[in-house]
Amino acid sequence: MPAGSATSDNRRMGDERFQRIEVNGEPAGLGDLRLLAVQNYGHFTSMQVRDGRVQGLDLHLDRLRRATLELFDRELDLDAVRGWMRRLAGDEGALSLRVNVFSRGFDRDRPSRPAVPDVLVSAAPARAVDPAPLRVRVQRYERDAPHIKHVGTFGLFHQRRLAQQHGFDDALFVTAGGAISEGSVWNVGFFDGERIVWPEAPMLRGISMQLLQDGLRRSGVPTEIRRIERAELPGFRSAFFTNSARAMQPIACIDGVEFAADAALRERLEAALALQAWQPV
Repeated sequence: MPAGSATSDNRRMGDERFQRIEVNGEPAGLGDLRLLAVQNYGHFTSMQVRDGRVQGLDLHLDRLRRATLELFDRELDLDAVRGWMRRLAGDEGALSLRVNVFSRGFDRDRPSRPAVPDVLVSAAPARAVDPAPLRVRVQRYERDAPHIKHVGTFGLFHQRRLAQQHGFDDALFVTAGGAISEGSVWNVGFFDGERIVWPEAPMLRGISMQLLQDGLRRSGVPTEIRRIERAELPGFRSAFFTNSARAMQPIACIDGVEFAADAALRERLEAALALQAWQPV
């Protein structure tokens, strides 16, 4: 796995790449930033870059392509997008890269009109992750257009806030019909002692989740995707969450249900993720 040393990462904290935000390959202007602040319509993807490479880069690009077509009725020039990403990604060190797609030509009065997409790319230092298992609270909530990683994130962080006010770390969502779906900004998986079970519900199919699912399949680890009811939680041995910043992290409890810390499960997940190639940006 490509990775920069800690010394290299620290040295590059002052790198100009971490100070740049570009729109369509040019420095972002005040008008672009103002538009992004007041026009809450668009989508994005976030990824971890190591030495100029990303796991699941093809999945990130396909996510951007599909969402742009759905939200703006226009194709996205993926070759151009990749080039703009490469400008900020560099070829060494570790960083987080985010790609936002919006449109300067979006008509709020006639949102059904096709609009030419614009692309904002920003870089930040790789996130430091607290490895402690999470304590999670189940809350009834469903995102608009849950299959899209869109910029309407108020509800997600508000639900996390409510969970923390009740003494938990984060929120796990359940649909109005009682099905477990996803966390605030992450996907959830469960282990019943024999197989890994993923929820089937309206949700965002995270890139890290897709990479784990593919790696587990290739490793021959039994997996299942099915509807999971809240009442079923005590029947699982372990639980974990996954997103772009943390490919896997154990969950200590959901509401009053405690889960075992399973080193063997973590090894399986790490092995599955290690099968995924780091693709050059």
